[in-house]
Amino acid sequence: MMNSFRTQTADPTTSPSTQSTLLSIRNIAKSFGRNAVLRDISLEIAEGEFLTILGESGSGKTTLLRIVAGFENASSGELWMGSERLDSQPPYRRRVNTVFQSYALFPHLTVQENVAYGLRVAKRPKDEIAQRVSEALEKVKMTAHAAKKPSQISGGQAQRVALARALVNRPQLLLLDEPLSALDANLRRQMQVELKLLQREVGIAFVFVTHDQEEAMVMSDRIALLRSGELEQVASPREIYQRPATAYVAQFIGHTNLLSGEVKSGTVRCGALTWRAPLPDGPALFSLRPEQIRFGGAGPANEVVRVRGRILQQAFHGATELIRLESSDGLVLTARTATRVTSNGEVELEFSPSDAVPVRESPERN
Repeated sequence: MMNSFRTQTADPTTSPSTQSTLLSIRNIAKSFGRNAVLRDISLEIAEGEFLTILGESGSGKTTLLRIVAGFENASSGELWMGSERLDSQPPYRRRVNTVFQSYALFPHLTVQENVAYGLRVAKRPKDEIAQRVSEALEKVKMTAHAAKKPSQISGGQAQRVALARALVNRPQLLLLDEPLSALDANLRRQMQVELKLLQREVGIAFVFVTHDQEEAMVMSDRIALLRSGELEQVASPREIYQRPATAYVAQFIGHTNLLSGEVKSGTVRCGALTWRAPLPDGPALFSLRPEQIRFGGAGPANEVVRVRGRILQQAFHGATELIRLESSDGLVLTARTATRVTSNGEVELEFSPSDAVPVRESPERN
């Protein structure tokens, strides 16, 4: 049965209010020698949620996944699944399964035998194994390939087999460590859609690790963005894009213009640009997405911020153009517009004050 979309809460660090918490990650830290990989990570994952842990290489996302799976021990902190302490249990006793980037299929076994392997090790009855394997293969649409060896199926099919092998154990939580990274771009996009549909159908929580921002935006109910071992922001894809908490989030998720200015008596000044904003006096930083900037004249002059300048660069992106403009005082803005610009002369652009979102500075982290 297909599950419906779930409503996100305003608090980005908590699970959707319509669901109970499945996994509670409490103050998890991990160090390898003097190298702190994770610092005080607290996060709640709801039943049936698709949560993506997003971050660049070295951010600690795979280490966090391995701690949840039981393949690494945390230096401090706790894991709870319901009322049960999880981090004190060995991996095989956790109702958690992992799909790895390599899929790790046994080449000498058939698809059916690969999926059945864990149940056979657990010495489940033969009739039960046959039924559960059949159900798992049907869910991932691999029934017709049950007798084939891994060398006889495609990369996308191998990914489905790896999913079936994990799902056949009926976990409460499925962990996926960049499982799509080995696929070509077209197949990867197709599998993103299929994986999200499968997650809704089986109804269990998925924790998906990736460094790909677009992948996270397409698939997730919420995104947990890790930076140098710390959570930078946890929110729905829409919230994290439209209301980034920090300059790092704004730059990592999509493209943005960072505007540095000063607020005095409710007026923001960024070079020659001024607009009203209900902010305290002092320095301020704003994120302005390129698609929020448009050609001048679209709105009343007293409701928009206008800037005039010369075009430095144009880039064709199919349905849109990416334009870099420099104003007379040296401010450089990037705008994304559907209108094709042919002139290299001066143009006027504008944006609404509400589209300039205040963000916090992102200090350097070791």
